[in-house]
Amino acid sequence: MEGKTLTDDVTVPQPRDAETTSVVNRVRRAQGQLGGVLRMIEDGRELADVVGQLKAVTRALDKAAFALLSNELRRAHADGDRPEQIEELEKVFLSLS
Repeated sequence: MEGKTLTDDVTVPQPRDAETTSVVNRVRRAQGQLGGVLRMIEDGRELADVVGQLKAVTRALDKAAFALLSNELRRAHADGDRPEQIEELEKVFLSLS
């Protein structure tokens, strides 16, 4: 797989709305941050600096997950989804804590 990245073979559907676009952008920024963390580790940077950046990446990904779930819960409620479907989304939401 020389010259390819992990995501070269992955097809990502186009975002369907502004909220999803925002989440995709947030995850891409976190991906860039994580690349920076890897470089920090490889360069032997101070542990506190590396851990601080890892915490920032974690917070960014948590916010992306909450935003996705929030958008889906709003959509499910507006579409009148069955209570079981909404309960499943709530379980996913609570699993993030």
